[in-house]
Amino acid sequence: MPEVVSFTAPFEVALAPTDAQPLAPGTVRVRTWYSGVSAGTELTAYRGSNPYLTGTWDAERRLFVEGAPTFGYPVEGWGYSEVGEVVEVADGVEAPAVGDVVHGIWGHRSEAVVAAAAVRDRVWTGEDALAGIFARVGSIALNAVLAAEARLGDRVAIYGQGVIGLLATRLAVLSGAEVVAVDGVPDRLEVARRMGATHTLTPDAPGGPGAHVREWSGGGVDSAIELSGNDRALHEAVRSVVVDGTVVASGFYQGGAAHLRLGEEFHHNRVRIVASQISGTPLALGPRWDQPRLVRTFMEQVRRGRVDVRSIVTDVVPAADVASVFERLDRGDPGVLQAVLRFPAAPEER
Repeated sequence: MPEVVSFTAPFEVALAPTDAQPLAPGTVRVRTWYSGVSAGTELTAYRGSNPYLTGTWDAERRLFVEGAPTFGYPVEGWGYSEVGEVVEVADGVEAPAVGDVVHGIWGHRSEAVVAAAAVRDRVWTGEDALAGIFARVGSIALNAVLAAEARLGDRVAIYGQGVIGLLATRLAVLSGAEVVAVDGVPDRLEVARRMGATHTLTPDAPGGPGAHVREWSGGGVDSAIELSGNDRALHEAVRSVVVDGTVVASGFYQGGAAHLRLGEEFHHNRVRIVASQISGTPLALGPRWDQPRLVRTFMEQVRRGRVDVRSIVTDVVPAADVASVFERLDRGDPGVLQAVLRFPAAPEER
């Protein structure tokens, strides 16, 4: 019987049985091999802090308003970084074919029926199929780097060196920028250096990392990207940039922002804060860029060996052990970078 990861209440998550989905016209059945765990969005479901669980999202007005929560427990199938094998195709579907390994978004479940068109161009031909779980997080990182307009000769500060922050560091370096990476976990700063960061800082640097970034760069970096979701870090990012500089707010911020003081450097240096979220690409790029192009571009860098995603996988655990993964993420275990759920259909590890 198929199984799905289910958040049944705050701080309660398990692998639960679910009904098999029927194969519909234009779809394929994918049996999941690996599913990457998000330490940001999914942790909000585990903690019960996601705004969809506490308020009503008015999609027409695009506002959160008072009312019944948009989502309620149990929350099933969250996850957006999956890899699996096509095991069945509907009549008339020519691609992908049975036996193809594809990556996409179908949640933490042992199998799923997805539109063939959604995975037709996402057949993985590389040696390590697990790399496919990085398609979405890599797209988020690339979107942030594009919003920062990082280019050859620029200096960029990247706050937060979790999975997406490390990928953003690597992509900014590939774009020709010189990167200073900020994080409180020494091991992550070491990985950031391997990703190409030329300078690293901790958040507890005397006077704040923003001041050190300004000194290092001789007056401020061209842009800063904030990926920790911490309002203190966002404020330090604002302190980091040159006059008329850009700060890309790409973290998932929740609640208030008491430490973001807009009457200080933000006001006096005319700093531009831009929100980067995967539902859209930077407006300045026009229709040339969209989500599929983000995915293609990032995964091509992985195929060419220019982005080493495997090096940031710290945990590959049986899907049945999902509760232990979220418990470690919730308590901030510094040893966890990218955790991956391994489903029974995955090939034997070599």
